Amino acid sequence: MRFRSLASGSAANATLVQGCDGQGAPMTVLIDCGLTQRQLAARLQSNGLQLRDLQAIFVTHEHSDHVGPSFELARSLGIPIWSSYGTWQGAGCPDAGGLWRVACDGQPIAWGAMQATPFTVPHDAREPLQLCIRQGQARLALLTDLGHVTPHALAHAAHCQALLLEFNHEPELLQQSRYPPFLKRRIAGPRGHLSNAAAAQLLAQVLHAGLRHVVAGHLSQQNNCPQRTLQWMRQAVGEHPVALHIATQEQGCDWIELDAGCAQQAEVASIHAELAGAQA
Repeated sequence: MRFRSLASGSAANATLVQGCDGQGAPMTVLIDCGLTQRQLAARLQSNGLQLRDLQAIFVTHEHSDHVGPSFELARSLGIPIWSSYGTWQGAGCPDAGGLWRVACDGQPIAWGAMQATPFTVPHDAREPLQLCIRQGQARLALLTDLGHVTPHALAHAAHCQALLLEFNHEPELLQQSRYPPFLKRRIAGPRGHLSNAAAAQLLAQVLHAGLRHVVAGHLSQQNNCPQRTLQWMRQAVGEHPVALHIATQEQGCDWIELDAGCAQQAEVASIHAELAGAQA
């Protein structure tokens, strides 16, 4: 199993997870699609994939940077799409051509040899869900868009080989920003987004010998900077041999392979070339 972010941030989010279909062929699932179809097609092409290679879509919640054209895309490709009932309602009850499937907290979804378990998170959407995905011994948790860490979310993030974890903002940068007061309260509130400190605390709590990769996602371009996020990540993992990655708005992050038999032993801080010009 492997995964990569195609885009991560306040403007658009999209993640690919690729496993086995159970017969030796790849199974490619798109988690969220805040990109336009043209943007998605271009980013897939840069990875040697096409729209028709997608076999399923999962939408975590109805905010535009996540749902985008997901339901229209599922209908045009003729592939199933999962979301909670609340997300479907919040998105305006879109027509997916009979391909919409209801996702529920704790009810596993089979995508070939992969098993995805949705779980609820505290966010200001109707019925937001995040995912824990397994194939064999490989286990990945996608955990963004939550205002605080619950025991339920913590349990799903534990014992994973990889995490894509929200590091959204620095509180002082948020308070100094030009955002209106109501938006600042929303972001920093219990149903908003995780600060760097809150995410680092979660990371320290779930740190274990089998954790090999942590991807920081959903960084605010206005209220955060990759350098600060990396400092928090390094502080959380200490001397543990964990590869640290930053997913960006423009390029996401590279493919990360999850193989229980090929654990990475050296600590790596992976920052993509586009970060060289990133603004605080």
